[in-house]
Amino acid sequence: MAGGALPDLVDDLFRHKYGRMVAGLCRVLGPARLDLAEDVVQEAMLRALRAWPAEGVPDQPEAWVFRVARNLAIDRLRRQKVAAKVEQELQLWAEREAQRHAPAAPAEIADDTLRMLFLCAHPAVPADARVPLILKTVCGFGVPAIARALLQKDATIAQRLVRAKARLQQDEVVFELPPAHELPARLELVLQVVYLLFNEGYRAHAGHELVRQDLVHEAVRLAALLLELAPTATPSVHALLALMLLQGARLPARVDAAGELLTLAEQDRARWDRHWLAAGFHHFRASIGGDTLTAFHCEAAIASLHAAAPSYAATDWRRIREEYDRLQALAPSPIVTLNRAVAIAKLDGPAAGLAALAPLQHDKALGDYFLLAATTAHLHWANGDHVAAARELERAVALPSSAPEQRLLQRRLEACRRGDVPPTW
Repeated sequence: MAGGALPDLVDDLFRHKYGRMVAGLCRVLGPARLDLAEDVVQEAMLRALRAWPAEGVPDQPEAWVFRVARNLAIDRLRRQKVAAKVEQELQLWAEREAQRHAPAAPAEIADDTLRMLFLCAHPAVPADARVPLILKTVCGFGVPAIARALLQKDATIAQRLVRAKARLQQDEVVFELPPAHELPARLELVLQVVYLLFNEGYRAHAGHELVRQDLVHEAVRLAALLLELAPTATPSVHALLALMLLQGARLPARVDAAGELLTLAEQDRARWDRHWLAAGFHHFRASIGGDTLTAFHCEAAIASLHAAAPSYAATDWRRIREEYDRLQALAPSPIVTLNRAVAIAKLDGPAAGLAALAPLQHDKALGDYFLLAATTAHLHWANGDHVAAARELERAVALPSSAPEQRLLQRRLEACRRGDVPPTW
């Protein structure tokens, strides 16, 4: 194997199998030993990097890593004098993983990962630690990567992870899917966490990159995994997956060749990912088969209307406004009000849009949200008030956003000051 290929192989194993290995070990060892499960999997990966260049890559590299992780866990437990209780289970676990071609293996794999996902979103886990815990244990992200993704300091993320694991141990949480009567509420929490993960990837809140493709793909993977088992294959999961696929399909067109942000009106729709669009519409159709309407259904419907429009000019803003009306009644929030105001402006003009935005101008929840100021600026600009538009754009530039968004705002501010015609947005 070429020198550059070996690190790629280990990286592939780490990024795509890490969560499954940790989940399998956690099932055997229990959530109280989550740290041990993570440590031995990481150590097994490091040993692969050290051993394989000299000894060669084994015929079954994944099984090799599983076996080393199991042996490391047994060694640690022997030192703690508790190995006898779990050694047989660890042996069975390792044998199952080494024979993944067995018919039951995919369900077992999905089941373990789903258990880990529900564990990370357990009510005992503090709300601010749920996404970091999923990124760490299910997705294999290190603390620095999580901190960058969530715009936090390394120490903050580390503290949240420690606190979350302490609560799992303190509350003696078990590694299992919740009982049937608790599943809807717990599943809703899991979906919220997965969607937070997607949103952070789809539009990073700061930094040099607008998009974190790895976070987007992890969120889509987790939602797809929820559909693999009957207890979690619900219309709301189909709706969330449809929403993420339909929005994620735009990613290839969201920046130009120079890395500059392109708004929805500026994007070349021929560059949208057709496979993701087709899958998104498939899951959207599947989502409307139940008798439950969720916010994800409304948002997926809005995304489908954007995806179905052959051009930005052909967008069906009337139906989009109707969906935002439904969403506002179902799950009101300042963000929904903001997006609904854009649809109102598209139908009834910028003055109507500004009136719809008025209740948000002193909303503390959006105090640092640059898109409120940017949207207000655009509507003032379209209404002919360049002074008010420039003032709002100056405020938007001063608020936190990613580097591509900052550059777009700066370009808009300069154009507004020149008295240019407002761009379509």
